[in-house]
Amino acid sequence: MNERPEPGALVFEAPRRGKPPLHLMDLDPAGRRAAVADLGLPGFRADQVSRQWLGRLSDDPAEWTDVPEAAREEIRRALLPTLLTPVRSIDCDNGTTVKTVWRLHDGALVESVLMRYPDRVTMCISSQAGCGMNCPFCATGQAGLTRNLSTAEIVEQVIAGARSLQRGEIAGGPGRVSNVVFMGMGEPLANYRAVVGAVRRLTEPAPAGLGIGARGITVSTVGLVPRIRELAQEGIPVTLAVSLHAPDDGLRDTLVPVNTRWKVSEVLGAAWEFAATTHRRVSIEYALIRDVNDQAWRADLLADLLVGHLVHVNLIPLNPTPGSKWTASRPEVERAFVRILQDRGVAVTVRDTRGREIDGACGQLAATAG
Repeated sequence: MNERPEPGALVFEAPRRGKPPLHLMDLDPAGRRAAVADLGLPGFRADQVSRQWLGRLSDDPAEWTDVPEAAREEIRRALLPTLLTPVRSIDCDNGTTVKTVWRLHDGALVESVLMRYPDRVTMCISSQAGCGMNCPFCATGQAGLTRNLSTAEIVEQVIAGARSLQRGEIAGGPGRVSNVVFMGMGEPLANYRAVVGAVRRLTEPAPAGLGIGARGITVSTVGLVPRIRELAQEGIPVTLAVSLHAPDDGLRDTLVPVNTRWKVSEVLGAAWEFAATTHRRVSIEYALIRDVNDQAWRADLLADLLVGHLVHVNLIPLNPTPGSKWTASRPEVERAFVRILQDRGVAVTVRDTRGREIDGACGQLAATAG
């Protein structure tokens, strides 16, 4: 484990909440051209700068030789403010997993994680500073919601990782981001417009976006039913991940409090509608918590709900937070849970536990940095 604190980064004024400054990544291509025209510059300069920012991943205006020097500086000053300042960065897995805490313009803290595998690079990003869903086993949920992130604040997390890869700063040499999961801090569908805007920036080809395939994007939710249905109509074939964590309403009301508004049957009904509309398999996220939701009968009940649907279960060994009463299931109980689902014909895997030694659970590292 290697820690790389930024000099003086842990000392800052008390957070001041406010709307982040407008950034080029908040805007679609037409909006960028209009914003540049408002500066008195030809609209096509926006395409040129976007090609540098997103295509070449260049954040140095001196390298933008296709843009007149005066225009570079004016666009940088007006439309490319610094949105993320690194506070703390920790790596493990021989440098192939890197978790970063970022300070936003108002002092709020968010996290992102870059995970390099032999066949892909996945970035786990935040959509909110904190979270308002109040799930008791989640570090972010216990911290409460500070604010929503802007589209640009979300996108810039991925761009920062992409630049690190391109520059060979991640173990394994130069590379590119292939997958993005909205599984960091926050409930993505509670910040719906900014998240959908970010997905479009990530998936559209340069100069509009980063050109990551939509099938490499996963958007998670605890089950905001109206937003699941809305997302299905966006025409972007992302993967939907439902953080279920319990198959029965009695327990899920406690583990995922939003379940008191939309019950398990409603959440899964919306998920099956999503699958039917997008032809994409739904991922069911299920954190295994010792003696809470890992009983064999709950595995059978989960299978009852899922058999026959386009679905995959992602079992998550719980990464306990300091002082929490919640902890991971025993290995033999986890194996039995997996076996029950497999025997019922439900596709299931156990999530890789990368990042456990670097406060890998969402919100843990930000809590210690704050």
